[in-house]
Amino acid sequence: MRRGSAAAAVLVGLLAMVIGGPASAASCHGGASFAQWLDAFRAEAAQRGISQATIKSALSGVQYDQSVVNRDRGQGVFSQSFLEFSDRMVNSYRLQNGAKHLSSKKQMFNRIEQQYGVPGPVIVAFWSLETDFGANNGDFRTLNALASLAYDCRRPDLFREHLLAALQIIDHGDLTASEMRGAWAGELGQTQFLPKDYMETAVDFDGDGKRNLIKSSADALASSAALLRKHGWRPGEPWLEEVKVPANLPWQEADIALQYPRSEWARFGVTRVNGSALPADGLSASLLLPMGKDGPAFLAYPNFQVYLQWNRSLVYATTAAYLATRMAGAPKVSRGSAKPFGRNETIALQKALSARGYHVGKIDGILGANTRAAVKAEQIRLGLPADSYPTAELLQKMR
Repeated sequence: MRRGSAAAAVLVGLLAMVIGGPASAASCHGGASFAQWLDAFRAEAAQRGISQATIKSALSGVQYDQSVVNRDRGQGVFSQSFLEFSDRMVNSYRLQNGAKHLSSKKQMFNRIEQQYGVPGPVIVAFWSLETDFGANNGDFRTLNALASLAYDCRRPDLFREHLLAALQIIDHGDLTASEMRGAWAGELGQTQFLPKDYMETAVDFDGDGKRNLIKSSADALASSAALLRKHGWRPGEPWLEEVKVPANLPWQEADIALQYPRSEWARFGVTRVNGSALPADGLSASLLLPMGKDGPAFLAYPNFQVYLQWNRSLVYATTAAYLATRMAGAPKVSRGSAKPFGRNETIALQKALSARGYHVGKIDGILGANTRAAVKAEQIRLGLPADSYPTAELLQKMR
């Protein structure tokens, strides 16, 4: 560790006060201004081995951006249902251009799959959803965004690490500070890597000596495969398959947290979407009902869990996995008869569940894992089909 001056030691002490403990209602950074916080961060970066040249050049013009913090607190897109979200995202533009890229870059995707075990449609689906195949990488100044989120009280430790990683990327020579422009939350490149993932996992697949996920599609796509493999992708196995479910299914078994062999799902009466029998083998899967028993039904295989590591939103993960199946040749999903449960209804539900002692997390109108688990428990208590998806009937009975 480098030795610092007495002033640097004071700044390190300020940093510990600023971001070392949990956020308080008054202030998570001890009342320090953004400029004071940034001085403390410079000292921390030096102690973490980042060169003074990078610290000086990269951080000299960094400014707090309130619009970034506002966006972080106002995310609402994942309050949409699976069908609402996938109807927008799995469109003809993405399907047609995805097919063109898979064909024109076939040799490259074959190389990527040989090296990392991830099929082309899986990577292209992420590429299309994140940036429309590299066309819309974002134009926020990454260092401003990361510093603003690291100074904010919501997730300071997380974004401090990403800000440090961004400086390491610059130190490594992959990108310059001026090249670092991307999404509002600090994601970079054609598949939107957070800087820590970039620094730890990105690869130079085009052989030019730099890992440039902004300009090089080869680097971006191969790095995505490397990250998926790091998260546990299992080569040669499926990720999502649409199925048909019987009306008498024990609905409490339909849970992304529960896995059974396909032979067991076949015993429950689950079939392939065309009505043919599932293979009676030991490949494990969860039964995923993103909109409950009356909506689309999927077998979610172990590789689907990797999607949830890419993005914890079940709506996003299911949409990304479904888009990949479409790019791999699967037909359009059967819609069923489920009705979307709106954001305001979900907020009312979360408040009612919270009042009954369930831990649903933030009251945000999003059907996250905690809310779905609470819905399932309440459905069981009330004698309703426990498919983890709320209905007007459930909310009425709770009231």
